[in-house]
Amino acid sequence: MNHTDKLSPNSLALIALCNEYCAAVENSAGSDARSFTDTMLRLLPRIYISVSDLSAENMEETMGLDSALDENHYDEVRNAIAALMGEEDTYLEVFEEDMKYSDTPIAASVSEGLADLFQVFYNFIESVKDAPSYLMTAALASLKYDFENYWSTTLCNVMRPLNHIKYNSPDNQYDDDYQD
Repeated sequence: MNHTDKLSPNSLALIALCNEYCAAVENSAGSDARSFTDTMLRLLPRIYISVSDLSAENMEETMGLDSALDENHYDEVRNAIAALMGEEDTYLEVFEEDMKYSDTPIAASVSEGLADLFQVFYNFIESVKDAPSYLMTAALASLKYDFENYWSTTLCNVMRPLNHIKYNSPDNQYDDDYQD
């Protein structure tokens, strides 16, 4: 039996989206800021929707996703994105829990947010690669649980500066002549 026989089309699409995200982030050094921003703005909402729409059926059991990403690879990815984004990498975070107690703005970085998401998706992809369907289902359940409790906020927060870069940055103004 094929290990994807019991997975829903949405689950398969989510696995593909996570894989596509990881490839885009790992290849960011060979990209330009505009196309990288466009790719992130295309993938992140789709990942958000796909995880949100995961059915709870057959997902009672979660498993801890092993950390397959080492610190050096994480740093390489984060540094490559930071170099690509340049001064657009830093933004003010308004949804930080500590913000309500602070008189000073709290800075965050696009590169760190995207690298944090990369770590989640990389570990997930490594967990489901060549796994039987019951382990894939448990990994999907863990991904959904972690999404609801941790990384959905990171995904939403990093979309705001990416959106700003695309539509408000003088270097990256949206242009009707630009085609994907």
